[in-house]
Amino acid sequence: MSLGWKEAFRNFEIYLRLEKSLSENSIEAYLDDVQKLERFFTEKGSSILPAGVAYTDLKEFLSRISEENINPRTQARLISGIRAFYRFLLTDGEINDNPSSLLESPRMGLRLPEVLTVGEIDRMVGAIDLSKPGGHRNKAIIETMYGCGLRVSELVNLRLTDIHYGEGFVRITGKGDKQRLVPIGSRTLKEIDLYKTDRSRLPVIHDENIVFLNRRGRKLTRAMIFTIIKDLAAIAGIRKNISPHTLRHSFATHMIEAGADLRAVQEMLGHESIITTEIYTHIDRSFLRDTLIMFHPRA
Repeated sequence: MSLGWKEAFRNFEIYLRLEKSLSENSIEAYLDDVQKLERFFTEKGSSILPAGVAYTDLKEFLSRISEENINPRTQARLISGIRAFYRFLLTDGEINDNPSSLLESPRMGLRLPEVLTVGEIDRMVGAIDLSKPGGHRNKAIIETMYGCGLRVSELVNLRLTDIHYGEGFVRITGKGDKQRLVPIGSRTLKEIDLYKTDRSRLPVIHDENIVFLNRRGRKLTRAMIFTIIKDLAAIAGIRKNISPHTLRHSFATHMIEAGADLRAVQEMLGHESIITTEIYTHIDRSFLRDTLIMFHPRA
């Protein structure tokens, strides 16, 4: 007997968590993609089960999605989630043919990440009122994200015991619980130390080993980091559409512009493939042209 949607979702979730070792955010995104497909059939009044879905059903679903003016990148991610779901059902023996195998992702141009200049980052840091609660914490957050190129999830889960002052490294737990060592500069360490003085004055600390805490002594949420970054950018008069990830993009871009080895930047960012890191070589084309003129014998 074919699995119902709920049981298929539960098995898919177990597969993503245990076999693929994906992060909670990635698991949630995959499940949300497939749940959109189930809702599509429910709204149609169809009682079709996952194993009964055909290629034509998926095309009809995607046609409906495209009518909602969802951007191509979101559509591509949705298709990726559905493909992963049906690959799982095929591997698990629930279906004999994969109806998603012929689905095509929408064409997308290269999307270059938004990047801040060093001057803009300095303006954000300068916009922090150190006399207010959270001032030193927010400054340490900016310096840590930009100084180490961290993802927001890596920042909020950073532990005091991850910081190795003598060696000048910080241990980061990234996607899929994979760990890496990232160099941390003296300026960043200084700001963390200044914040730790404020941190020690919190009335209660619930998460003893977590570096960045809210006023109630608990770990900061991802949403709170977004708010801090957006607010500081607004105060600094920066009109770019930025997020915490912009500081990570800026870290990578400035490193490569300064001549850092691409493989070293890949290692620091925690990218599995160097192709992901190579996008940062496309950002400053003037820098690439200057490199050609300076180093190529026929330039």
